[in-house]
Amino acid sequence: MLDQQSSYRQIMKATSFFGGVQVFNIIIAIIRSKFIAILLRPAGMGIVGLLTSTTGLIGSLTNFGLSTSAVKNVAAANGTGNQTSIATTITVLRRFVWITGTLGALVTAMLSPWLSELTFGNRDYTMAFIWISITLLFNQVSVGQMVVLQGLRKMQYLAKASLSGSALGLVITVPLYYRYGFDAIVPVIIIASLVSLFFSWYFSRKVKIEPVKVSRIRTLAEGKNMLTMGFMINLSGLIGLGTAYIVRIYISNTGGLADVGLYTAGFAIINGYVGLIFTAMGTDYYPRLSAVAHSNELCKQTMNQQAEIAILILAPIILIFLVFINWIVIILYSNQFIPVNDMILWAALGMLFRAASWTMGFQILAKGAGNLYFWNALLTEAYFFSFNILGYKYCGLTGLGISFTIAYACNVIHAYLVCSIKYQFTFDPVFIRLFTFQLSLATVCFLLIKIIVSPYSYLFGSVLIIISALYSWRELDKRMGLKEIIIGIRNRY
Repeated sequence: MLDQQSSYRQIMKATSFFGGVQVFNIIIAIIRSKFIAILLRPAGMGIVGLLTSTTGLIGSLTNFGLSTSAVKNVAAANGTGNQTSIATTITVLRRFVWITGTLGALVTAMLSPWLSELTFGNRDYTMAFIWISITLLFNQVSVGQMVVLQGLRKMQYLAKASLSGSALGLVITVPLYYRYGFDAIVPVIIIASLVSLFFSWYFSRKVKIEPVKVSRIRTLAEGKNMLTMGFMINLSGLIGLGTAYIVRIYISNTGGLADVGLYTAGFAIINGYVGLIFTAMGTDYYPRLSAVAHSNELCKQTMNQQAEIAILILAPIILIFLVFINWIVIILYSNQFIPVNDMILWAALGMLFRAASWTMGFQILAKGAGNLYFWNALLTEAYFFSFNILGYKYCGLTGLGISFTIAYACNVIHAYLVCSIKYQFTFDPVFIRLFTFQLSLATVCFLLIKIIVSPYSYLFGSVLIIISALYSWRELDKRMGLKEIIIGIRNRY
């Protein structure tokens, strides 16, 4: 019982901790974008966006997905407690991030004239791409250091590296853009990359790793799994980017650019603000699951615990979005974006299904099943794409929200079949009870918002939010002893 309570507390601690980190990084990104918009105007923002997105694409083609795949290897080695095994895995990872980073830099530099032509319609930015090519090496080495911290679950160092890099990057960016304007774009991109590298390197070096000698043959043997799994992850990601691009083109050709903007803004809210919960939880969950990936039973226990916490945290937030979506859209954007409300309402329901499927999706990664991961992702993208096209064709923007919910409901069934057949995974009855109750509340709330006009919808909706929050509090207290934690904090001060 105490072990389970400790595990639940670890999940909650990591979620709240990295949730704060995500919020801070979002605030920094908003401030940076605001200053860039004022100092460089739309044209300057366009140049920055095109340069970084182009090099980002090259990076995704050459980095072999080590930022994701290698976390599993480091976490699995760490789970053994064998210092030699840990040191060997980290040594191999550090060698491969140098190799893949150098590959990305060389490819970008060699293709710079064509990248400039393709991106800007001329070769005026050839030198810019040559200079920026070095950032692919810096970024990849930085990723390697962050993977070490995540895999070893050095969460405080990981957070400090992320926060320090974001904050100092902002401090450097604004004065340079203010002083040099457009001429500062390339130097700022390079300096920001160096700043991130410095802090990731600094904090990763605080972790003492036993020095080991690893031969080239051993390096290739140890690194094969990282590269194979990473390649499949990258390939799946490219398919996802491709389908998302086609959906946007379809919306643009069918409904116009305004609908593309509304679609982008709506899902920025769902994936950016609600979705940060998944990002926060995943930072700790993935290495924790990877450390027990050798045991299907331990995986099942870890996954059910994570799923329970995810639903209990997410459900009250979803209800808040359902009730106050009109004000949320106006505050984040403007009155002109109100037509996206219905799409977000439907998509918000889908986030509960996403929580369940997200929990299961990590098991394939933790098991290192590269081929299964690719084919699973390909099938997922196929029906997500189909539902999006059909949804928009028949119901416009609202149809995209409906398709989001239907697709994730299907994804729960799909992921469950894969994990149960392949790894004997089942959801505990406790999770099913939690999920059913919170989904029922969210569904009732959704119907009330659609049927009852304001201000009465706010009144009844607020009652449901309170019920959901109290239910989550009670269930979290059962698992973690929240009252004891609060009493302990109060007595301390």
